[in-house]
Amino acid sequence: MKTFIWRSAYRLITTLCLLGLAAASEPVSKNRDIELQIGIVQRFGAKPTAKLELAPTKGDRLTLKFAVGSQQQTLVTDKPIQFTTVMQPLTQPVVEEVLVLGDFRTFETAEDSANHWRSQGIEVEISQPERWQVWAKREVYSTPLIRRLLLQSIETSGDKIAYLATNIRQQVPKITWVVNGKNYSPNYLEVTADKDLIKVNTDDQPEQKRVYGGKMTLQPNAYGNYTLVNTVPLETYVRGVLPHEIGTDAPMAALEAQAIIARTYALRNVRRFAVDNYQLCADTHCQVYQGLSGVAKNTDQAIASTRGQVLTYNNEIVDALYSSTTGGITANFSDIWNGEDRPYLKPIIDAANNNIWKLSSQNLADDQNFQKFIALKAGFNESKWDVFRWRRETDIKRITKDLQKFLQAKKSPYSKFQKLQAMSVVERSSSGRILKLAVKTDIGVFTLQKDEVRSAFAAPISTLFYIQALNKGEKTLWGYAFIGGGLGHGVGLSQTGAQHLAKLGWSSAKILEFYYPGTKIQGVR
Repeated sequence: MKTFIWRSAYRLITTLCLLGLAAASEPVSKNRDIELQIGIVQRFGAKPTAKLELAPTKGDRLTLKFAVGSQQQTLVTDKPIQFTTVMQPLTQPVVEEVLVLGDFRTFETAEDSANHWRSQGIEVEISQPERWQVWAKREVYSTPLIRRLLLQSIETSGDKIAYLATNIRQQVPKITWVVNGKNYSPNYLEVTADKDLIKVNTDDQPEQKRVYGGKMTLQPNAYGNYTLVNTVPLETYVRGVLPHEIGTDAPMAALEAQAIIARTYALRNVRRFAVDNYQLCADTHCQVYQGLSGVAKNTDQAIASTRGQVLTYNNEIVDALYSSTTGGITANFSDIWNGEDRPYLKPIIDAANNNIWKLSSQNLADDQNFQKFIALKAGFNESKWDVFRWRRETDIKRITKDLQKFLQAKKSPYSKFQKLQAMSVVERSSSGRILKLAVKTDIGVFTLQKDEVRSAFAAPISTLFYIQALNKGEKTLWGYAFIGGGLGHGVGLSQTGAQHLAKLGWSSAKILEFYYPGTKIQGVR
């Protein structure tokens, strides 16, 4: 199973390359649908008390396929299957070690770091045990000596971020289940249903059984536990995304636009979980996907009317990033993450009437211009949304606690600071996003960059903000006000803005051209 995901991804990419991209007006074959592998329970067994249930729908049955030794076995049942975790002691402790080359909040920044290491001739892989990490590739740097020599070389070059992560295992999780009174516990299990519908229930939603199309596999991951993977056709996957990303009440043109970019996003990002032998997750690190339980007539209609359609630039599938609310202006890719900018992701005033603000003469990198922009509230596509503009005050104790937690997760030496003395915005991008924010503490000054700013504090919900020191009538610093706009990273389409434009009568094609200039809707055939 080690190369399963790579082969699947290769078949997908090869299919797209060989068949090409057809004009959106051309029919798409209903007999061909790309399949995706979605990790819907990513680290099952990490908690010894974790439980999982798979069940058939009414009148159906499940087929289980697995190996016992060299023998393949098949079981059929019409009853729910309860999976539990048993911690199995090892005869002797096992040392597990990886060389971590960096910890990151997002895949995008982790991938840029991975590309940097590859350019230095170091083979790496991207993982997500909790935060995103870049590892020295385990198959290449497979012994303690080789890992330490590499770490020494990296440290000699001046990089102080890399470290060895060591875990001594004395027991391992073993997944068990019972069928017809007999206990089973193989490492890999494939589950299908006659009707291609499987109910899933986890500890996270004990009262709610979600229904998923396609098949399930319970398989080992890179962290010593298991992942429940849903293999599902692309169009069925999009049915499970749309209601949870934009809702079921959005205007049809906005739903169609979301369907096209949800499909595009999925195909562009199949590489994310190669280390774990699947392609995408089911939460906000990818796209929210909850199977078929929340599907609705209008979202299904939007998916059907755009079937097979993706967004392209120069005949290549685009990086179809989107967020809830831009705050009145979209961002460059590099305003949020490290890496090369995309020509179709650039600052655009998020208003049907583009006379509200002239970026050419009122650059938002200038802090005075930026504060004037944030003071504007009317005339934008998102003006009526409650997160379009916001002000949040936080006391110095909470800011200190948030920063310490963030820095500890990054393994930063500055996590040991005790007193926060001052903060200031050092640099903004042309879209007004904070690129650098300096923090002065009792042990020195450090800088938060780009999307780190949103992760480091509880108050801001985007990087489109400025700060004000507050004394609250005291002589000492009480805390800060975070004053800004938008929700999320602000790159690409605004889901709230798209709904407003749809209400104005804009088509899905016009909405997508507005947020991704220079792109084209095409069909995968």
